[in-house]
Amino acid sequence: MKDRKRYMVIVNPIAGKGNISGLDQRVRDALESEDVELDIRVSERAGHCSELAREAAAAGYYAVLAAGGDGTINEVASALRGTEVIMGIIPRGSGNGLARHIFESIDIDNALRVIAADNPVACDYGTANGKPFFCTFGLGFDAAVAVDFAQAGHRGLATYVRSAIRTFINYHPKSYEIETEGGKFKVNAFIIAVCNASQYGNNAYIAPDASIRDGYLDVTVVNAGNPLTRALVGVDMFTGYITRNFLIQTLRVKRFTILQSAQPGHIDGEPLELPEKIEIECHPGQLRLFADPGKHPFKPMITPLRSLQADTVYRLRKFFGKGD
Repeated sequence: MKDRKRYMVIVNPIAGKGNISGLDQRVRDALESEDVELDIRVSERAGHCSELAREAAAAGYYAVLAAGGDGTINEVASALRGTEVIMGIIPRGSGNGLARHIFESIDIDNALRVIAADNPVACDYGTANGKPFFCTFGLGFDAAVAVDFAQAGHRGLATYVRSAIRTFINYHPKSYEIETEGGKFKVNAFIIAVCNASQYGNNAYIAPDASIRDGYLDVTVVNAGNPLTRALVGVDMFTGYITRNFLIQTLRVKRFTILQSAQPGHIDGEPLELPEKIEIECHPGQLRLFADPGKHPFKPMITPLRSLQADTVYRLRKFFGKGD
């Protein structure tokens, strides 16, 4: 008799609105055509998701499904990188950056359909001084927003927008030196974003052409400009035209170094303190991930509008009690 596939579902109970009732049954229903065994676990503290994922890898589970936001995804993926265990994402966070990159819609039922289709692909990840990131690593304004957001005491899009506006008013660009294999250059930058995936989350496309499967990291440098031109970069980020903005420099690299005056950065939206020298590296194909083979390639304006439409339908379903 063929062995049953074992799936561990790791749930962050405070992600999203914190309501996890019925999630286990929805996963069971989605995988009912598969000969599977489900093990539902709920994380209890910071770092617990990584512990549970390592446990699953050591026990030979077929897949681990992470139900949470980008912080939860980072914990689980950090534990599974370099193993044969497949990771699935059940998007329940505020931004859902990596989930939005791999899914046509962040509707949980859509994500479960992708997972049930069992189409794993080998994905890259990056490290900043050895700390892994799977969506974005950032310095500058976005890191300052991450710090403010973490201190706000509440999650959600509205809180994030308030943090972004408050930080934008007071933040000043910083000086950095970037060293690649092709040489060194200095920038006075508002943001330096190092991207494995295409967006921060909430359809904010900081690196629209980024791929999690090409063996490279896409770097977007938003130069200093002035408050008005920086605000226009934000508009271009949501339309997908950011790379055409005159404040933008882009690089595609396997590894490089950033020198800065020591200040906070962020990894997948979570703030952290960083030293003056930051070594960045791409690690190709080290994470197996359930992805949507039918997802449309990125097109400026068209992709953001399609995502907005999908989000609107999803939120209406939730409002009328027909979704998560």
